[in-house]
Amino acid sequence: MSQPKVKDFLNHYQMDFTDLHFDAICENFLNAMEQGLAGEASSLQMLPTHIQAEIEAPFNEPVLVLDAGGTNFRVAIVTFGREGNVSIENFKKYPMPGVEGEVGKDTFFETMALYIKDLIRRDGQKIGFCFSYPVRMFPDKDGRLIEFSKQIRATGVAGELIGANLKLALEKIGAQQPDSIVILNDTVATMLAGKADATRRNWGGFVGFILGTGINCCYLEKNSNILKAKSLDSAKSQIINVESGGFRGEFGGALDQKYDRTTVDPGKYILEKMISGRYLGGLCQVVIEAAAEDGLFTKAGSEGIKLLGEISTADLGNYLENNRAQNNPLAAALAKGTDDDRATLAALIERMIERAGMLAAMTLTATVLKSGQGLNPEAPVCITAEGTTFYRLKGLKTKTEYYLNRYLTDQYHRYWKLVEIENATLIGAAVAGLTN
Repeated sequence: MSQPKVKDFLNHYQMDFTDLHFDAICENFLNAMEQGLAGEASSLQMLPTHIQAEIEAPFNEPVLVLDAGGTNFRVAIVTFGREGNVSIENFKKYPMPGVEGEVGKDTFFETMALYIKDLIRRDGQKIGFCFSYPVRMFPDKDGRLIEFSKQIRATGVAGELIGANLKLALEKIGAQQPDSIVILNDTVATMLAGKADATRRNWGGFVGFILGTGINCCYLEKNSNILKAKSLDSAKSQIINVESGGFRGEFGGALDQKYDRTTVDPGKYILEKMISGRYLGGLCQVVIEAAAEDGLFTKAGSEGIKLLGEISTADLGNYLENNRAQNNPLAAALAKGTDDDRATLAALIERMIERAGMLAAMTLTATVLKSGQGLNPEAPVCITAEGTTFYRLKGLKTKTEYYLNRYLTDQYHRYWKLVEIENATLIGAAVAGLTN
């Protein structure tokens, strides 16, 4: 009987997936996209990237690729072969500056410069830099950081040019100077990897989708529709970085608001805090503790939950896989609980994951609709998806696909296919570094 009482509990706080009105949220998302493109006040920044997707990458030209993510900073040398093969060499992974403790601007850029110093093989080296944070891009392919998300702590970096400051840091440590640095978002890199995939079919369009530490989408937009940038060539198109995680509207519940107040940036990245790997564990912890206070668990189960330490999104999936693994904090909390306690906790987590999948599908549905693509079943939209949370959190990908079929296909008659490409952000950043 755990499902009915769990649903009633979540409904009480407006936290269940049945409390979401898919069509209304999707319409609001589309309106926010239009407002963002017009330069009006919007929770979606709709950032022009000045990255084109029509140019093919040259063969046998090594490019240095950097990937600054929510946790890790990855570097590699990437080369495209004539047979469609991709060579990734000298791959290294380091901690992202600002993830383990607060750093200043100089330390932030000098740390990255030291990471790549020995990989700049010659003066004139091209660099594709996947920088996974909101950046205002410029035609010279450099970008100015708007603000950090994903809890990165680096003071003095917001408002700074990423490429120019990295070049200065390289000069300061005596490294060879690159010829060019192309800045792009991880979602844009993921989309470019899908387009560059040698095994691709007859695609009718391309969308990039990230659901890992954060969430975001990108798509190809006509310059004539980007009303806030009057100087663009109206005959051309470019990739738009939606910054989906910032979306907010009339959805979500009281426990979303309670959790939001505990984060370092309350009131911002509302959708991201309901879906992404950086936040879903913390949000579910707030939900689980509220459920204990409201009597959904036995006395022994509630006492164990009161002692629960911080849990991660990975802990949620691991609990669903094995609810008695004592190395899992959730299973340990219910060690003295009953089977009904364990079933109740599983039902809470599953319904929260289904809500996340529904919102992810809404994000993708709106993005595909805005792209105007996917009308021909013989030429579906290629949705290149990336992110550990999306692929590894039990049930999330399955639920996302369910709601995409229910709404994007059955209701809106758009055709699509999810595609996973290994090392997508590295490959996409290489394409950008070589072609833009």
